[in-house]
Amino acid sequence: MDQLLFPFMFPFMQNAFWICAIVAVPTALLSCFLVLKGWALMGDAISHAVLPGIVLAYILGLPLILGAFVAGMGCAVATGYLAENSRVKQDTVMGVVFSGMFGVGLLLYTSIETNAHLDHILFGNILGVGAQDLWTAGIIAVLTSVAMVVTWKDLMLHAFDPAQARAAGLNVNVLHYGLLTVLSLVIVATLSATGLILAIGLLIAPGAIAFLIVRRFGWMLMVSVVVNLVAMLGGTYISFFIDSAPAPTIILVLTAMFLIALIWRRLSDQHKQQQMI
Repeated sequence: MDQLLFPFMFPFMQNAFWICAIVAVPTALLSCFLVLKGWALMGDAISHAVLPGIVLAYILGLPLILGAFVAGMGCAVATGYLAENSRVKQDTVMGVVFSGMFGVGLLLYTSIETNAHLDHILFGNILGVGAQDLWTAGIIAVLTSVAMVVTWKDLMLHAFDPAQARAAGLNVNVLHYGLLTVLSLVIVATLSATGLILAIGLLIAPGAIAFLIVRRFGWMLMVSVVVNLVAMLGGTYISFFIDSAPAPTIILVLTAMFLIALIWRRLSDQHKQQQMI
């Protein structure tokens, strides 16, 4: 028993578990809307596009999270503008914009002298999380989670049918850019946990898993939160004993859970089809 509780005895592991619990809720809730809306690539684009904002904020002596948020919103707005004013489809525009901004970020980073570790920005540094990271992630998590819980029915309608949402009197522009704002903020909150590259896993996998398990959106939100909490806390716990990096271990746990949910859904559908014959 003492060996099982051994990870909880270290302060750096305690902070790691806290940041996982904090980040798990908003990323899980947001993933449900991204899955329904088909915005998986948008989450990937913004997570990569924040890099130049982080580097510029470092050069100017500004908070890194401010640079990340501004760059993320800039990517989202630029993508929407180009998609609406060109013949190129939105997924193609997103690919061009986020790869371009990520390239600019890499060039800026290599052109300055800094003691900051790029690996921590790209892949996260859960074991190095401090009190300031916990407070920042906690404030963002509470604000974004409350916003999504309060407006989840409007966001669901907008995700399913924007035309119907407009006909119902909802301000679709506010919902659209509000969701983009929440997406940018949540990515900023996950910087210290999984970094830029692996953040997309937290923004897609929990919602995809819940989508396979349940059929009602309210339940989907709750299941995704439980799935993400289990994956993040469990992945961090497992990484301590197998001596691996927590962030990729979390993503591997989420991938395994997705495969299990996919197999379960296929077997369940086949069983229902056999009963109907």
